[in-house]
Amino acid sequence: MKMQTLSAAEKRTYAVAVVGGGIAGYTAALALKNLRTDYIWLGRKPFGDKLLLAEYVRNFPALVGDGKTFSSRLEEQAEKEGLLFTEARIDGIYAGEGEFMLTQNSETLSARAVILATGVESAGSCKGEEAFLGRGVSYCAVCDGALYRGRTIACVLSAKEFAEEAEYLAGFAEKVYAFCLYKDPSFQAANIEIAAGVPTAVEGEARVKALLAGGKRYEVDGVFFLKNSTPPSALAGGLKTENGAVSVDRRMATNLQGLFAAGDVTGRPYQYVKAAGEGLVAAYSASDYVRSLTK
Repeated sequence: MKMQTLSAAEKRTYAVAVVGGGIAGYTAALALKNLRTDYIWLGRKPFGDKLLLAEYVRNFPALVGDGKTFSSRLEEQAEKEGLLFTEARIDGIYAGEGEFMLTQNSETLSARAVILATGVESAGSCKGEEAFLGRGVSYCAVCDGALYRGRTIACVLSAKEFAEEAEYLAGFAEKVYAFCLYKDPSFQAANIEIAAGVPTAVEGEARVKALLAGGKRYEVDGVFFLKNSTPPSALAGGLKTENGAVSVDRRMATNLQGLFAAGDVTGRPYQYVKAAGEGLVAAYSASDYVRSLTK
């Protein structure tokens, strides 16, 4: 399968942007290509680690095998169909006049419609996380790190790959408490302290004042949750969710015009076959929506 980075993308404006590298995002991208709708498919990596680790896939028609078998079949199909995957960790989706602006740190692109297929990730989630979003809780080190210059902050890292972001934050903060949800963490910055325990709650008043973890209270000015999947409400302001899942109708349309959602991000059941079906519907709906704008 062809792959590129966001900075290497030839264009900066698309009809539809598909955000998420899993089954829902893949199916949406494939359908858009077949519909001859201009699109860009973005994600951290195609198909994701969760699929590769699946011991056996029982819920996808005609497939017999484990996650690696499924992934290899998808790669084979993607190669044959000429799909292009763009490596990007989108940290913001902003609705504008007839289009959306998508950001990854300082990189930007625009699309007339967006399909949100970012999946779900429970690692690092704790009480108060959503309530203090924008008031001391952040998911993007590069976006908000400079706001905590000389302050004390906490980082909740779901995987080793985010250690670099913690090091980046240490360049601004006076002290960083690192809560690592993986084995054998290590850092180079002297002002990073590896803290024990799993975070359970973010506390504060107007802004964050503390993080509770392992029975202890850590006085902090901010908490960065560094994980693969950013909560949808943090990605797109004003997006309606219920119990953490994006609210959609039969067309996979959200409450934001031009923004569609598919896959695990819309709630249970968390099944590959459900994700594929919703990705297909979202692609048709997004394509129809874009075409309606030109009539």
